[in-house]
Amino acid sequence: MSRRDAVRCAQGLLYSLNGMFWLMSVCVLVVASWIRDSLNAVLTLTAHTRLEEAAVCSYSPAVHPVLISASCVLIVIAVVGFCGALRCDPLLLSWYLCSLLVLFCVELSSAVWTYDQPSVHRSDMISLKSRMQNYGLQHYQFITHSWDRFQTQFQCCGVIYFTDWLEMTEREWPPDSCCSNQYSGCARHAHFHDLSDLYQEGCGPKIYAFIRGTSLLQVLRFLGVSVGVAQILAMALTLTLLWALYYDRKSSHRGMVWVGPKDEEQKTGVGQTQFRTDT
Repeated sequence: MSRRDAVRCAQGLLYSLNGMFWLMSVCVLVVASWIRDSLNAVLTLTAHTRLEEAAVCSYSPAVHPVLISASCVLIVIAVVGFCGALRCDPLLLSWYLCSLLVLFCVELSSAVWTYDQPSVHRSDMISLKSRMQNYGLQHYQFITHSWDRFQTQFQCCGVIYFTDWLEMTEREWPPDSCCSNQYSGCARHAHFHDLSDLYQEGCGPKIYAFIRGTSLLQVLRFLGVSVGVAQILAMALTLTLLWALYYDRKSSHRGMVWVGPKDEEQKTGVGQTQFRTDT
């Protein structure tokens, strides 16, 4: 393979990798936003407990500002890399290489920093019952909204069982968000007529399973690893392209013949001598 073919091959691969950077960065932002919707409810319900710390550590890729910012910056870097590969501009490619290296180091250090995860036991779920006492109070509407959203989304009721609402609060029946078919007053109707209309599973095990990790979290982690591997490949290809451009320009300079003043005088003198001999 000639040097020109190597340059074209490196250019094509860099085009593909930068396109992957755009796609994966957007996917990271979308998945992180999707996870944060459920995570905010969990963090509200588990505030000031060990569960809150465990949830933050487990979902650090979705909430860590460094990783979210890195995805946004990577989109800009990919644009510069695409332009540098298209124009074969050593300055843009050098800036692209240095930016990728700095960003990769930041991502790696952030991942190592947030790797530790505190242990969580099922017995810690009992501490969630204390958060039920503020449900429905005027100054704790955010807790009420979080309980309703979590129970509706995960189809659960109470912490261990729906009777937790009767034990921990002054309510005579659970909230309407515990109903499988929700409408105003559905929980009261189910409590007195048909308990099967209420969710039979508690939210404690659901929160425990959520903290241990969901499929969306695994997708986010996979995207993070994929971005890191793609960055290493992009840096290697950029070095290859810079090396090829450097030696291509070096060889082109060597092929140029420079004619100095002395050479011109010698050529002129030879021409005059030949003219005198002929005459």
